[in-house]
Parts: sequence; C-alpha cells; structure tokens
Amino acid sequence: MKLLSCLILSILVSLLIISCKTEKKEYKPHQPIQRNELEVSIKRGNDIYSNFCISCHLPNGKGVKNIYPPLSDSDYLKNNRDASIKGLKYGLKGEIIVNGTKYNSFMPPMGLGDDEIADVMNYINHSWGNKYGKIVTVEEVRKIKK
Repeated sequence: MKLLSCLILSILVSLLIISCKTEKKEYKPHQPIQRNELEVSIKRGNDIYSNFCISCHLPNGKGVKNIYPPLSDSDYLKNNRDASIKGLKYGLKGEIIVNGTKYNSFMPPMGLGDDEIADVMNYINHSWGNKYGKIVTVEEVRKIKK
C-alpha cells in the first residue's frame, strides 16, 4: 500500500512537472477587421455636413450659383487645401473664385472642433465624385492658424 501511494505520488509529481514545462499556446479571440480610418472619418463627416453645411451647399454639394460655392467638383477645394480648412475653422469672408465664378458671401465659423473639421473635410473631399487627396488629419487642422 505504501509502495502504491509512493508510485501514484511520483506519477502525479511527474505530470505536474511536465505540464509546467509545456508551453501553452495563448488563445487569441477573433479580432474584427478594423475599418479604414478615412472611411470612418467620412461617415462622421457626413453627419457634420448634414447638420452644418447642407442648407447652403445642398445635399449634392452643388451650392447655389453666385451665392454659395459648389463643393462638388470644386477647383478651389482641390487646389486650396489649407485655405479650405482655414475657411471652415475660422469662417470665410471676401471674394473667392470657384470654377471660374466669383463668390463673395460670408461664411461664419461653425464652431467645430479640429476633429470635426477634419471629418467634414474628409467627407467633402471624397463625396460627389471628389477625390481630393489624402486624409485630412486633426494634426493638420490644428496647424492652420488665423
């Protein structure tokens, strides 16, 4: 009986030692695919556009000729990235030329945060067929000064 107890104890100790030395594979649950950062920003920007911009620039981004400039197919937006961000951030006053048409309306500052400005710029730059460059970042907006 004593011999059997010793044998069982020795087998258990051996199994314990073996199991401690065996490397266990870490379980990693399935990670969902992360959505593209630009795509997420555009979605947030769509909401901001709907709340702040749509009444003047319209749902299709075409604006109102001679009053509110178009955002869709806009040479001004395409060629004046910093000025466009600045206009959104601080408002816009004075003449600008968009697609050969002069606009001299006043756009007040919307009171948006830098993150919201980046999102709405990304929405505008990638909607209605626009393909106006890389993602606008919060850091880029933050660097734009009056």
